[in-house]
Amino acid sequence: MIVNEEFLSRLRKIFDLNLYEVKVWTSLLSRGVSTAGELSNISDVPRSRTYDILESLEKKGFIIMKIGKPIKFIALKPEEVVERVKKNLVVDAQDRSKRLEKLKGDEVMEELDNLYHNGVKYIEPSDLSGSLKGRQNMYNHLDMMLKNASSDAVIVTSADGLNRKMEALMPAFEKAKKRGVKVRIAAPINESNYKVAKELSKYAEVRSVDGKSQGRFALVDGKELMFMLLDDKSVHPSYDTAVWLSSDYLANSMKDMFEKNWNEFTPLNRLKVK
Repeated sequence: MIVNEEFLSRLRKIFDLNLYEVKVWTSLLSRGVSTAGELSNISDVPRSRTYDILESLEKKGFIIMKIGKPIKFIALKPEEVVERVKKNLVVDAQDRSKRLEKLKGDEVMEELDNLYHNGVKYIEPSDLSGSLKGRQNMYNHLDMMLKNASSDAVIVTSADGLNRKMEALMPAFEKAKKRGVKVRIAAPINESNYKVAKELSKYAEVRSVDGKSQGRFALVDGKELMFMLLDDKSVHPSYDTAVWLSSDYLANSMKDMFEKNWNEFTPLNRLKVK
């Protein structure tokens, strides 16, 4: 059986399978029912690996084993596979979450904290920086910054970015407000994001900037700074890139510039949006 390599590559990414797994699975889909030997010949996967691959696919919910001799394997409908994989992902995520939750107060966490706090003393301030690639990674880091904020946080974003932050960071905004953190958000506000701005205003002070203004960055406690390097309108989310710095000097400099412009931004109650 010949299957387009690009198609196999897409399946590997979507279903998180290795090359042998996706070859055996698609071979079985083309047959419906087959033995390990037949699948080895069709898929061009070594016979010595085929049984292991089939066992792996069975555990992941892609196939089932037929009772009887010789042992045969049955392909499930793709729709059923998708549902099974989704359920397995949820169960796996819940199990991992529980394991991580149990770490709180555990001696493992104490050891990790000791390593970090004892080691961080020897880190030069200039080393406390890093790059973040991919919008989800950027939001995960921004979420962490907001969770660690103690006094104030500033976020400057694009019109589309305001909508995304509503979806990705709302719980962090809520918790920050409960802790007494002053959060301010500046973005171009128009018909497409006005409702989102109103919702965010429950937890932060939101003001509109000139639509021509560009720039995306975040400041927390005058200590941490994260700024995005690319225009979110012209870059794919997977390639969006940011730089994070832990620098009082730079963060406070950026904050001073923001403070000088904050009063020039338009509060929501003075904004005229159709």
